[in-house]
Amino acid sequence: MIEPFWNVPSSVGALCTIRSGGVSRGCYSSLNLGFHTGDNIADVCSNRSLVQRLTGLERIVYVNQIHGTDVLTVDETEIDGVPSADAIVTRIPNVAIAIMTADCLSVLFASESGSVVGNAHAGWRGLCAGVLENTISAMNVIPESIHAYLGPCIGPKSFEVGSEVAEAFLDRDPGCRGAFLQIDGTDKFLADLPLLAVRRLLSVGLRPQNIYGGYFDTLSMKDLFFSYRREKTTGRMASIVWIRR
Repeated sequence: MIEPFWNVPSSVGALCTIRSGGVSRGCYSSLNLGFHTGDNIADVCSNRSLVQRLTGLERIVYVNQIHGTDVLTVDETEIDGVPSADAIVTRIPNVAIAIMTADCLSVLFASESGSVVGNAHAGWRGLCAGVLENTISAMNVIPESIHAYLGPCIGPKSFEVGSEVAEAFLDRDPGCRGAFLQIDGTDKFLADLPLLAVRRLLSVGLRPQNIYGGYFDTLSMKDLFFSYRREKTTGRMASIVWIRR
């Protein structure tokens, strides 16, 4: 597991899993946390139980991620089934909220007081459509008091996209052109997903000094991370944040 390096209260816990340390086999080796990947369900259950046991958490909330912008707020009410959402917010101690990735960006959030935390799945579609802005709004604190950590994702030297992706972002943020490097002789671009996320965070009021991470490339760091772009059939890591009791 990777422990995020960010300046948040000691009452906030956070981690990003890596691909090793679990029981899954083959292309899912070994700490696959995604039920939807085609892996053996019993192995995924064992992997999730291992993470919960190692962290000592009472509960880890996972969601069905659909590359949208909906935010689930977790309160004292029990959740029926697995809701569809691409971001989660909670103020309940010892209830962890998890986002799974295998190239997409996860963004962890914590208020300066440690009273509320959030977690967002920011693949390019959700990021472009406003999932980070919706998460910050759901936290209901002033943006200047929020700290954000950008988890492992496909890096700016690895993320090849078509012109339609660049155009979608430029339509919403004309100043983001520097996040796209055109590949010579093609209509393809290398996209800087962390930079695009940072621009969105700054645009809604987060302070530059309160934004951390974004330096692990899931595609090139094969021994550490699953990568859908690299392998197609593969596992999922999880980025998890919670308020300690």
